[in-house]
Amino acid sequence: MLGFDVSRLPQTEDDIDFSDIETKYQVPFEEGFDTIIVVDNVPIVDERKVDKLLTVIKKIFKNAGEIKENGINMPMEISSETGKLTSRGYLFIEFETPEQASLAIKNYDNYPMDKTHYLAVNRFTDIEKYSQIEEEYKEPEEEKFIEKEHLRSWLTDPQARDQFVLYRGEDVSIFWNRKTEPPEEVHKRVNWTETYVQWSPLGTYLATFHRQGIALWGGPSWNKIIRFVHPGVMLIDFSPNERFLVTWSNEPITLGTNGGLGTPFGPEDEGNQIIIWDVLTGNLLRSFPSSTSTDGTPNKITWPMFKWSPSDKYFARVTPGQMISVYETPSMVLVEKKSIKIEGVKDFEWAPASDKEKHNSSDKKNQEKLLSYWTPEIDNQPARVTLLNIPSKEIVRTRNLVNVKDCKMHWQSNGDFLCVKIDRHTKTKKSTFANLEIFRVREKDIPVEVIEVKDRVIAFAWEPKGERFAIITTNDPNYGQPTQGGVTLRTNVSFYCLEKPKPGKGGGTANFKLIKTLEKKTSNAIYWSPRGRHVILATLRSTTVFDLEFWDLDFDTIGDQKEGSKNDSSASIQLMSTQEHYGVTDVEWDPTGRYVITSASIWRYSMENGYSLWDFKGTQLQKQLLDNFKQLLWRPRPKSLLSDEDKKTIRKNLREYSKTFDAEDALAQTSVSKELLAHRRRLIDEWNAWRKRVEKELAEERERAGVPIISRKDDDNVEIIEEWIEEVVDEIEEIED
Repeated sequence: MLGFDVSRLPQTEDDIDFSDIETKYQVPFEEGFDTIIVVDNVPIVDERKVDKLLTVIKKIFKNAGEIKENGINMPMEISSETGKLTSRGYLFIEFETPEQASLAIKNYDNYPMDKTHYLAVNRFTDIEKYSQIEEEYKEPEEEKFIEKEHLRSWLTDPQARDQFVLYRGEDVSIFWNRKTEPPEEVHKRVNWTETYVQWSPLGTYLATFHRQGIALWGGPSWNKIIRFVHPGVMLIDFSPNERFLVTWSNEPITLGTNGGLGTPFGPEDEGNQIIIWDVLTGNLLRSFPSSTSTDGTPNKITWPMFKWSPSDKYFARVTPGQMISVYETPSMVLVEKKSIKIEGVKDFEWAPASDKEKHNSSDKKNQEKLLSYWTPEIDNQPARVTLLNIPSKEIVRTRNLVNVKDCKMHWQSNGDFLCVKIDRHTKTKKSTFANLEIFRVREKDIPVEVIEVKDRVIAFAWEPKGERFAIITTNDPNYGQPTQGGVTLRTNVSFYCLEKPKPGKGGGTANFKLIKTLEKKTSNAIYWSPRGRHVILATLRSTTVFDLEFWDLDFDTIGDQKEGSKNDSSASIQLMSTQEHYGVTDVEWDPTGRYVITSASIWRYSMENGYSLWDFKGTQLQKQLLDNFKQLLWRPRPKSLLSDEDKKTIRKNLREYSKTFDAEDALAQTSVSKELLAHRRRLIDEWNAWRKRVEKELAEERERAGVPIISRKDDDNVEIIEEWIEEVVDEIEEIED
């Protein structure tokens, strides 16, 4: 019997070395498994509900591609708590092709099955790849910090100037406003946009339009911040706090033959035309189809199609005649998973937030957001205006109306008042007149005040953060008809204010009263300064009249008051200036209310295109005639960070601050004068140099011709004296009524 060492034999299968065989027949892990995905965070169910769950899973993933027969594998285990066979919260799905698996990951990762289950979808090969962890820890390399540009750097301008964007021809330029001096160009690009430009509500981003989508730009270098792919996009709308962006294209979304790979779109987006994006991440949050009427035909586009609550928490749209759909962010789902059915509903508006609500946004009382909507007369039911709280859907006020032709709802900027302009038929139904019904939202039971207006109201505007409003009315029979032969409508402009109750017993009720009516005007548009007090009455898009009237509604409230003006509100309304801008199409106040630009765009008018800059008193500071001028927009400013107390302190010490500003203005004027003098001296030097050269050439010619040379020895002793001469070009004397 042969002797040998038994201890050297393999004791178990684990002791056998198969490394040579594994190396010879090893198959790359990625091959053969790239069609399989792992779906995690699936609801855990027992064996009775397995079939139902698998049916739901198949329904979700069917749009990604063809699932192989028996291609869904869901591991099961016996629960230690119940002793029953239950799923483990994940499953495997095998598709026919790797492309289908990729599409499933792209479209259904983070897909909400319900409120608590958001699917996590990954490639099966990634699980293996990321589970291989090296035993020895290696410290990752520290990435070099790259500081990003501050997107609100323009607010730190030492001179507190404002910017505006100008679109002319193919050029888009950003400028600083420099009052009477030509604007200072900050940045310019050719073909920066294909259609037009638009600022975000707080001025952080400039949006440009392109065939493939929208691009947002900002920062001192005006680099591209982010882009959103939406072919054929024509309209956009930001949420009030710039957190979300809504885009609309006339072209429905198509996925193409590759199922949307390489695009942000999935099967659920196909055929839709409206997209809501996350501005910070660029993610597509949800898409919607354009609204349709009851017979299935597309409705006329009204923009914005979605209206946002002041806090960006909710957005909503109306399906005319049927319902209002209110969605919640960031989930983008319907509030309480259903729309608000309202028979005949025509329109709605969100109530703006007051300053107090903005500062106390965490207060539970402020979680409710108020909106108003109106419905017309249906059968024997009267027309109705309703105030509704969201998300509770509690009706807080209803007002019945009769003989209603149309309604327009105008919220005051702080949400204190809602004015409903109601167009009513006369008894003969041959003409219409208007009533104004004002809801006092902050008062108990929300009382309503009715103001009767005998004529048509063609324009209405609240004073920003104020308790005054202006209306333009007309009884001209040509209203609503095409104007021919240069006919201009005659209008009246009326100002109303909230009359404070007289002190004493009872106190009384504050009512809105008519302050003043300006008769026989041609104005058809009202433009309040963003700070209130000043207002421009303009005649726009007329063929014969281009008037601009600059009014001050508190003319005598600062400084010495006129005798009797304390008891007469109309005495404080003063016409500061009447101007004209030929072909004016647009009026734009700057964010501070100090300057206003009127412009004539080639999009609406073909002659004398360009813009004029005015101060709030109506003094023209500069005029620029620009060929192919298209658009000019002031850059908005975010809300001030100063508290009310800080603002009061500044107003109290305004005279001291004014001295500094006056000194800066004088210095700027001096520097301008120095530049002008230097320019003139340069011209004189050039003239003298040219004169000496010509005299030298003339002397040489005379010498060659034998003609005596004329001596000018005294030229070196010539003294140049500059004298400023002021001349009155025109003088106008205005006589007050």
